[in-house]
Amino acid sequence: MSDVQQRIDQLVKSNDVLLFMKGSASFPMCGFSGRAIQILKACGVDPRAVATVNVLEDDEIRQAIKDYSNWPTIPQLYVRGEFIGGSDIMMEMYQSGELQQVLGSTAGTQG
Repeated sequence: MSDVQQRIDQLVKSNDVLLFMKGSASFPMCGFSGRAIQILKACGVDPRAVATVNVLEDDEIRQAIKDYSNWPTIPQLYVRGEFIGGSDIMMEMYQSGELQQVLGSTAGTQG
């Protein structure tokens, strides 16, 4: 595992809710990243409690996260070390109620 892969692995394992995105929770830099934050808010997760990694500030992570998850797009959501998906998957899971269940124990402890 490369150094950048190890950095990603450490981030994923040390944060309950982690979003690799373009921009930040308070200032998303693309529509998909913005939508991901809105979905998390709708699930009752305080966006300030979400660990985010701005891939626009780190080209190594921007590419390596796609290899790490075997997922070609950003944003990417991880909950308790598990890869959930991008904003489309998040929306589908939100609409079915599944995302709220996945986030359940983390959403209730925030704020």
